[in-house]
Amino acid sequence: MKRLSALALAFAPLALGIATVPAPALAQPSGLAQVQAHLRAIQTMTASFTQTGRGGRTLSGTLTLKRPGRIRFDYGRSANMLVVADGRALHFIDYDVGQHQRWPIGDSPLSVLLNPDQDLARFARVTRDDDQVLMIEARDPRRREYGTITLAFAKVAGAPAGLVLQGWNLIDAQSNLTTVRLSGQRFNVPVADGAFAFREPARRAGPRG
Repeated sequence: MKRLSALALAFAPLALGIATVPAPALAQPSGLAQVQAHLRAIQTMTASFTQTGRGGRTLSGTLTLKRPGRIRFDYGRSANMLVVADGRALHFIDYDVGQHQRWPIGDSPLSVLLNPDQDLARFARVTRDDDQVLMIEARDPRRREYGTITLAFAKVAGAPAGLVLQGWNLIDAQSNLTTVRLSGQRFNVPVADGAFAFREPARRAGPRG
């Protein structure tokens, strides 16, 4: 979760502006167990996103996820940058300045989404659970500098484990908030491995002495 403001990986807190269909009133698993079941049921996901960060700047683009360990935030024309996890590392590429940074996936809040086998009860708790919305808050108590991520799910009958991820928000160690809303979510559709490839940025020459 290092340098999360630069990576801008946090998405929307969550006045959920969607029509939801409550899941049938059957015996339901606990909130964390339901989220875990949802994550394990999804092999791929695609969506559009709108991201608002510090200062109110808004960016938009497309999200592509494929397990294990792969995700891509493509900002299109809204920003000349890219965030990609390729199964081994998380990459932040800024083509305007010719910068490429990388971190272990486990040092990112995205690990909550990319590793469905981890035990959520070790680092997450339910903050809201009603007929329409389930929200969980996750943070590493040993590394508070990584910040806190809150994910929001709509309860939708027929969705994987009855949930649809609507977005998340992140408060970093400096109390900066970044938010994102997802729309047009599609689950378990074909996604090629090549979707997580990227070109290296051109190196910029430094100032001459």
